[in-house]
Amino acid sequence: MFRPLELFIGLRYTRAKRRNQFISFISTVSIVCIAISVTALITVMSVMNGFDSELRNRILGAVSHVTVSGIDETVQNWQNAVKTAESTRHVRGAAPYVEIQAFLQARRPSGALIRGVLPSMEPNVSDIDRHMVEGKMSDLTDRSWKIVLGRELALTLGVQVGDKVTVVVPQFTATPMGAVPKLRSFTVSGIFELGMQEYDANLALISMQDAERLNGFDGPTGIRLKLDDMREAWPVAQELVNKLGQSYRVETWMDTHANFFRAIDMEKKVMFIILSLIILVAVINLISMLMMLVTDKQADIAILRTLGSTPRSIMGMFMVQGVLVGVVGIAFGVLLGAVLSLNLPALVKWIEHITGQTFLSPDVYYISELPSQLLWSDVGWVVLVTFAFSLLATLYPAWRASRTQPAQALRYE
Repeated sequence: MFRPLELFIGLRYTRAKRRNQFISFISTVSIVCIAISVTALITVMSVMNGFDSELRNRILGAVSHVTVSGIDETVQNWQNAVKTAESTRHVRGAAPYVEIQAFLQARRPSGALIRGVLPSMEPNVSDIDRHMVEGKMSDLTDRSWKIVLGRELALTLGVQVGDKVTVVVPQFTATPMGAVPKLRSFTVSGIFELGMQEYDANLALISMQDAERLNGFDGPTGIRLKLDDMREAWPVAQELVNKLGQSYRVETWMDTHANFFRAIDMEKKVMFIILSLIILVAVINLISMLMMLVTDKQADIAILRTLGSTPRSIMGMFMVQGVLVGVVGIAFGVLLGAVLSLNLPALVKWIEHITGQTFLSPDVYYISELPSQLLWSDVGWVVLVTFAFSLLATLYPAWRASRTQPAQALRYE
C-alpha cells in the first residue's frame, strides 16, 4: 500500500513522538550543530572571497592585466600597437608607459620605480587617478617636470605637494670631472594611496615625455592593457603574439603575481578542509542519535523482520531518518549562512558602532572594512560535503539495525 515502504516508515519515525525524549533532544542538537557548522563554513568562505577580490582589485588597479613590450629598450610605432591591442577581444583599454629605476632625494633619500604615463590614457588601464589624496594626475603634462608620489613614499622622503624632489637615474653623462649620473629636479604635484604597500611606498608617476627625456628614450618601454575579465589574460596574450609578431614581448599579470594569488587560493582550500572537520564533528551527534534510535526500536525492527522486511529495507528506513536530519540542518545552515554573508559588512559596522571598537583600523590595515562575497559555487560545495558526511554517518547505525535478529530482540518483550 505504501511505496516506498522505507521512506514511509523513516518519515513516520521522524514525526512520531518517541518514548525516549532524549533521542528527540539529540536529534534536535544534531540539526542545530550541522546548521551552525554550515553557516560558519559559508561565512568564512565568503569573507575569504571578499579579501581575495579586494586584493585583486587593489593590486590589479595599479598593474596591468597584460603588458606589451619591445624586444629592444623601447616599443617602435607604439600607436599602431595600441590600436591593434584595443581591437583585440576582452581588451577594455591600452596606454603606453616608460619605467625607470631611480633614486629620489629630498629631506631623506629613497629608491623608487618611476613610471612615465600619459594622463589622458592612463585611467584606461589603472585606478590611480581615483585614489589621489592630493592633486590631480592631469597635472603631469609635457615639460611640466612634475611628479606624483605614493603616500608612503612621500612620507619616506618627507615631502608634501609643492616640495622639490631630485630624481637621479642610472644614465651617466661624460663631463670633465668624469661620468656623472643624470639628475633632474621635480615638483611634487600630487599624492596617491592605493592601499598596497608595494605601490604606495615604491611608485612615482611623471609624464611620459619627461620620462623619455630623462632616460634618453625615443618611445615608451611598453604598453599596458586592461581587460574586461582578467581570467582571459592568457588567451589575449596568445592572440596578441600572433597579431604583433616576434618584435614584441607579451606578459600577463599571472606571470608577475601568480605566486601571490596561488597562495591565497591554497589558503582558501586549506580553510575549507579545516572547517569541514567541524561539520564532521557535528555529524558525530547524528551517529549517536541513530545508534540510540536503533536500540530503542529493537522490537519494531524485529516485528518488521518477522513480517518479511529484508535487511536492506531495514537499513533504508534508518538511512532515511539520518539523511532527513542532515538535509534539515543543511537547509537552515545555507539560509543563515547566505543571510549572514550578504549582510556581514553592515553587521560589523553596527557592532563597531555599538561597542565603539574598530575591528580593522585604517591606521593599521590597508583594508579597513570586512569584505564579504558570497559565491554560490562555494555554497554548492559546502552542501555537497555536508550531505556526504550525513549520508556516511547513517551507514553504520543502519547496518547495525539491519543485523538485528528477531528472536533475540523479542525474547524479553
